[in-house]
Amino acid sequence: MKAIVNVALKQGVLDDQGKATHHALDTLGFKELVKNVRIGKQIIIELNSTDKEAAKEEVTKMCQKLLANTVIEDYDIEIVG
Repeated sequence: MKAIVNVALKQGVLDDQGKATHHALDTLGFKELVKNVRIGKQIIIELNSTDKEAAKEEVTKMCQKLLANTVIEDYDIEIVG
């Protein structure tokens, strides 16, 4: 079983990397297509669990303690497999 954790800055928190990427896309000719860019990270964790509910609870603890800075970041957890 795997946990897929997507972490991104909360709305309202300045995303310098996203702004720089947006600017680069504009200069590459995608100005009319791209409205906004936000950069995040994805963490994939192989789990030794068969209980999806319990696994999600444990991964939530991992996010709160280490994987995400919950002051400025949001996270989403998907348990697969």
